[in-house]
Amino acid sequence: MQPDVTDSPSAAVSRIEVDPDQAGQRLDNFLSSRLKGVPKSRLYRIIRRGEVRVNGARSSPSTRLEAGDVVRVPPIRTASPARVGPVPAALADADTLILYEDEHLLVIDKPAGVAVHGGSGIGAGVIEALKRQRQGDGFLELGHRLDRATSGCLVLAKSREALLGLHRLFRRDDAGVVKRYTALALGRWRGGRRRIDAPLARRRDASRGRARVVVAEDGRPAVTIVEPLTRYEEATLVRVTLETGRMHQARVHLAHAGHPIAGDPVYGDFSANRRLAEVGLGRMFLHASNLEFPHPVTGVKVRCAARLGAALEQVLGRLHPLPRKH
Repeated sequence: MQPDVTDSPSAAVSRIEVDPDQAGQRLDNFLSSRLKGVPKSRLYRIIRRGEVRVNGARSSPSTRLEAGDVVRVPPIRTASPARVGPVPAALADADTLILYEDEHLLVIDKPAGVAVHGGSGIGAGVIEALKRQRQGDGFLELGHRLDRATSGCLVLAKSREALLGLHRLFRRDDAGVVKRYTALALGRWRGGRRRIDAPLARRRDASRGRARVVVAEDGRPAVTIVEPLTRYEEATLVRVTLETGRMHQARVHLAHAGHPIAGDPVYGDFSANRRLAEVGLGRMFLHASNLEFPHPVTGVKVRCAARLGAALEQVLGRLHPLPRKH
């Protein structure tokens, strides 16, 4: 869908001072965030022509901005303000979801069923809702992502320095980030702790019109540690630790091991999901319960934990645990 634009260009040249939170940003990305709906090809063109200047000098799209720089922006048609839908009910009182906050970071316990951002028919996600509720509080962007159906620890950046640092941390598998999930795996898990080492690749699923992740020899390395916590007659509560960060990693690896996550609509066992729906499971049983990472600005270890939640605890209470072996 093409973005809405105003009927006339802005009235005059504007001069924008770069805030400390924007320091280090490329000039083209800085302009994109300011000139919503303007194609990047056009931004590059006005930069090359010298219509955009930094501190009075011609610059290139890759120029890194510093705090206090003044960017000259010519009159140009820009997008009208984005239309953001209503805030999801689960985010109506976002302050109750906060797990950690300082001047650079915000970590919340994301509710299940809420997307991290709007789009594709979703009026507002976590980021839009929080920006609306925190008007005037300054910078706020997603530090990483969780699937819409997954609940638990979600990190947001309150400064550009933190955002760039989080992106570096979450892109690397050796950066000291620890991601642990609690999941209900279908079937009786045999044995104890298991390491699943199976490369993952994205494939286009023509029947669904979307990407699907599969175990494939030509995929990216992916390692998941699974530990059983409680065994039930037809499922096992497990702790899942991701040693790598691939799309849908926990879901695909558990399905590959023969124990798909309960309620998973893509990689799951649909007949088992219907049976579990009868005991109240109305979502995928996957919860980002623990997150540890070096603070992207101070380097101090940040540790966050999100409790399982009443709805999932109720489901467990309706299952029949197997007696423990002594």
